[in-house]
Amino acid sequence: MTLPKSLGNFVLVACIASALLAQPQPVSLQSQVSLPFHFVAYGDIRFTNPKNTKVSNPAVRQVLVQAIADAHPAFISIGGDIVYNGDDANDWKVWDKETAVWRENKIPVYPALGNHELRVDEKVGLAHYFERFPDLQNNRYYSARAANTLLLMLDSSLDETSGPQGQWLIHELETLPADVDFVCVILHHPPYTGSSEETEGGHSARHTEEALAHVLEDRQKHMHARIVVIGGHVHNYERFERDGIPYFVTGGGGARPVVVPREPGDPLFGLAVNYHYLLVEVDRGKMKITMNRVELKDGKASWSKPDSAEITAPTAMPAKAGK
Repeated sequence: MTLPKSLGNFVLVACIASALLAQPQPVSLQSQVSLPFHFVAYGDIRFTNPKNTKVSNPAVRQVLVQAIADAHPAFISIGGDIVYNGDDANDWKVWDKETAVWRENKIPVYPALGNHELRVDEKVGLAHYFERFPDLQNNRYYSARAANTLLLMLDSSLDETSGPQGQWLIHELETLPADVDFVCVILHHPPYTGSSEETEGGHSARHTEEALAHVLEDRQKHMHARIVVIGGHVHNYERFERDGIPYFVTGGGGARPVVVPREPGDPLFGLAVNYHYLLVEVDRGKMKITMNRVELKDGKASWSKPDSAEITAPTAMPAKAGK
């Protein structure tokens, strides 16, 4: 049966509206902390069978997990590639076992999706992922508020600047509460990196994240809060600053290392492998991010802090053009 054109259009609009309503509304989580507080950000761990030492270093990732627990963070942000294969139930069981100390200490984990969570069978991978993180309520992107800090956890397998996620991101930035000093944008693929496909296992920045950087840098000019971007995907550590926004690459959670080019003067010049986590210390109007680097020597962990950055919130919001 053929519907009249006007009725057909009505049915189409109704179907689209129904589909939009069926999508879960991005959840907004709350961390009950007060200033000052600190949290940990890191990623690219690739929990998998400890016998598989080619794709991930089990000794390093276990040392990092324990060190993070010992730091007693308010929460842990993971920028993706939690496991090696998202659809492998056994990889998630390794995650369960090796991170048990976090749950024993009741440390919340705020994850962002990485490409490895979606490997092979995306639906199965997401089912395993959301089973571990039920508070997300099946949201692939979401926010989390902690005192004066707002975390925007993005899914970089989706476009960050268009579609539902892009619309949500702009809404979050436009309706930012006055008492927020810092907006931490957490995602897997970094907007800036010195890495490239010319190096084995390397990754260049993608056009979608470059577009995201342009949007954020334009917004930063008129915001009362400081944007801080933390990505991963590249299995190393990098730090950049563009138009008032600090960008971090923290992909040293245990996955097979990737070399990135470094110039003399870089605190990590000459250091190819950089397993680490970031300690983020937050107070009123100021934030300090410190790289905590670990090397295993004869089975013993040797720690250093080769890089850190002090970040301040803008003292006043610049006037918009025309005002």
